[in-house]
Amino acid sequence: MKAILKFDLNEQDDILAHKRCVKSLDMALVLWKVDQYLRSESKYKDNEIAYEIREKLYEIMSDHGLSFNDLIV
Repeated sequence: MKAILKFDLNEQDDILAHKRCVKSLDMALVLWKVDQYLRSESKYKDNEIAYEIREKLYEIMSDHGLSFNDLIV
């Protein structure tokens, strides 16, 4: 099975769509690092706010059909 994405890099909308596709892994890794930071803060420093923010991050990701298991292997 194959998927091919095509972009017209002479069109501004396609340029932005292309950049979003190319940078999606970078964004997933940034979110993962934020998650790990919040995990460390809540687990080792007993930071309740970090725990709540981490839970909200998971809620927002879930609302958009995203999970780290799907994005980062």
